[in-house]
Amino acid sequence: MNAFVIAMDNEAQTVIGNLAGAVEETLFGRRVVRGKLNGADVTVVVSGIGIANAAAATQLALSFAPETVYNVGVAGGLDPAMEVGDLYEVESAVQYDFDLTQINGTEFGTLNERDSPYIPFSPKGAYPAKILGSGDRFNDSPEDNALLLRLGASLRDMEGAAIANVCEKAGVACRSLKCVSDVYGKGATAGQYLENLAKCMKILAEAIPAYV
Repeated sequence: MNAFVIAMDNEAQTVIGNLAGAVEETLFGRRVVRGKLNGADVTVVVSGIGIANAAAATQLALSFAPETVYNVGVAGGLDPAMEVGDLYEVESAVQYDFDLTQINGTEFGTLNERDSPYIPFSPKGAYPAKILGSGDRFNDSPEDNALLLRLGASLRDMEGAAIANVCEKAGVACRSLKCVSDVYGKGATAGQYLENLAKCMKILAEAIPAYV
């Protein structure tokens, strides 16, 4: 059995729409949908947006004993060569708004129990793999962009690092497939995101059956 932890209902629909025999329930206040994808059992947990929601939802997903936890959805692109609709896997993620530098002298994003800010994923090699920066902010901040680039991130979201961190502690493989909905420097990111969301949902829905 595989599990998905996905932030938003419209992102989750890219998986749920591909499920056979989908059955929905609410567990601990979260939407949970079970069914079959490619003939195998799948559980989808809709987390809500943000680091705390993602961590809690991942712990719930792990209670179903999945072999792999998947995260799919949209992400902002930080490389100007990226185009809206491009698909990327995540090789590692950093929580760029986590800062213990004054206590530990560590790089931004380094959790207290870690010696590196980078939390690993297990990419399949189906798409180019990039570093993801995760944080509880959606903005056009030049300061955030500069920090993310310094950390080597090419993608940005609000959940991925938390999902990977919980999975790593549990010893469960974690994979992430992201569709670029907006690219920094090519206009207001919020406007790009709203304009391109439907396009990205269609691309993800078509890609997921072959990816999992």
